[in-house]
Amino acid sequence: MPSRTTLGVGLLGAGFIGSFHVRSWQGVRDGDIVAVGSRTLEAARDLAATAEASGVGENVAAYADVAELVRDPRVEAVWVLTPNFTRLEVIRAIAEEVRAGRAPQLRAIAIEKPLGRTVAEAEEIRELVVGAGLLHGYLENQVFAPGITRAHDLLWSRGAPAAGSPYLARAAEEHSGPHNTWFWNAATEGGGVLSDMMCHSVEAGRYLLTPPGTDPADWLTPVSVSATIASLKWGRDRYARELLDAYPGVVDYREEPSEDYAHAVFEFTNGDGEPVVVEATTSWSYVGAGLRLSFELLGPEYSMKSDTLDTESKVFLSRRLQQAEGEDLVEKQNAEQGLMPLVSDESVTYGYTAENASMTRAFLRGEQPAESLANGVEVVRLLMAAYASAETGRTVDLREGFHDFVPAVAQGRWNPRR
Repeated sequence: MPSRTTLGVGLLGAGFIGSFHVRSWQGVRDGDIVAVGSRTLEAARDLAATAEASGVGENVAAYADVAELVRDPRVEAVWVLTPNFTRLEVIRAIAEEVRAGRAPQLRAIAIEKPLGRTVAEAEEIRELVVGAGLLHGYLENQVFAPGITRAHDLLWSRGAPAAGSPYLARAAEEHSGPHNTWFWNAATEGGGVLSDMMCHSVEAGRYLLTPPGTDPADWLTPVSVSATIASLKWGRDRYARELLDAYPGVVDYREEPSEDYAHAVFEFTNGDGEPVVVEATTSWSYVGAGLRLSFELLGPEYSMKSDTLDTESKVFLSRRLQQAEGEDLVEKQNAEQGLMPLVSDESVTYGYTAENASMTRAFLRGEQPAESLANGVEVVRLLMAAYASAETGRTVDLREGFHDFVPAVAQGRWNPRR
């Protein structure tokens, strides 16, 4: 029997999200991790060693230079997992290597959310990738989460044909705040929690309202958005001081905050000509067991609900146990005592495993994934419209392009406490 063909994948980015992808790769059959790149060689080597120890790659190379990783003859596809403020520079470097013929084996690229900090950035990234002739995927894990995809398929097959298409999707992502300085600084992140996490909720909502096998762009016509942003927790004196102590180089949130709460209502017209709504909520000011992802889909005679903290397993640890801080029970864990939910495999539950399996399968077959960079550009456009609505206090027409719009938060010009 001939040996199984697999795609050689290089990961660019060895931080938190890179580690998540390596963990998820244990459920990926059509690709192996063959290289890891990072701004520091030590970080690349550490994650490469983790990949080898996990059995998801052999002789995994480590690089501190983007061009060197892309030229590696074993790297047939690149996963770009680098911080937002580096994203465009990294894509420019990759596209240059491909156009110059120095990476003839490279066939595809997948890029983490959000695609850019502005529509202009996102569009340039997409144009560079398409211009280089590469297949491309937008890494939005939540539209691959099995609890969401299964419910989505069931409601569209059992509910929608009899009662009509769904009309309201709610999606929320909430936790107590990120773990790296650049997320907290609006200029490097591109904003605050709206930029960081509403990209998930918007795309999850669009996915839930769209029939299986259909691109949301073909089913949903954007109409308007009304949004609110706020600095609820981290702009308070006590917590602003905590940020300054915990993250060297972070801005003072009393003077230059990012939003730690955002809510937006996006209105669309669906393929049946009916009005539909995506309601998205995101927060860095939620203090619970840890990361909470929640979803709802409502239709004329049916509904679904999912909450990642409503787990099948829980553990109890009494107050007599002195526990070291960690994230072994749930991402962004906030406690080590009491009754705690246990997410048995976060990479599966949050959709990373199915996402990476889908992307590698498509790339290996020479097919363009359905979740493409075009979706990534549209998500950024919707986010910029939400920022515009929050800044002006009015409902914004989604037919506008927002190409050159830069949120006031990202410019350091937003402070509701002044």
